Amino acid sequence: MADPDRSAPRVSGRGKLSTTDEELLRTLYAEHAGPLFHYVLRLTSGDRQWAEDVVQETLLRAWQHPDAFDPARGSPRAWLCTVARHLVIDAHRARQARPTEVGGESLQRVAEQTPGEDQIEQALQSWAVADALRSLSPDHRAVLLETYYRGRTMAQAAQVLGIPLGTVKSRTYYALHALRLALQERGIEP
Repeated sequence: MADPDRSAPRVSGRGKLSTTDEELLRTLYAEHAGPLFHYVLRLTSGDRQWAEDVVQETLLRAWQHPDAFDPARGSPRAWLCTVARHLVIDAHRARQARPTEVGGESLQRVAEQTPGEDQIEQALQSWAVADALRSLSPDHRAVLLETYYRGRTMAQAAQVLGIPLGTVKSRTYYALHALRLALQERGIEP
């Protein structure tokens, strides 16, 4: 997709993009902008303007870091989703750090009635984790269910599952590795 030897974006003398850079941006936009926009729109609670800004900034960062699209590093869309999610989180934190400009009891009631961005982010992550768990083998899911969800020790999980302790330990290790990869494919950095 991009020239791996390129360390920084090239801009011609008058501040215009080179032909190679234009092609990279066009390809990125054509392949990923639509799905990325819909993903970011959910993260921004339906705020289209904010979502468009996040997608634009994400694609700009992709253009600035063409090494991120090396096939050995994984899916380009996963990288784009991760960058976009971090941009939304950073913007949300920046908004929380600023003092409230307007107040009032009615605004507080509205805020309590509508789900906050943290709740939406948590729900989206829960869905992504559930989807990633479904992609694991039944044995790996069972071990993670017992050890993490139900909070059992390895020995207790071995007893409940009727398998040796060493098998529980190795399945847990490989299940966590597979889960980490599945989450990265969905744009979540564990």
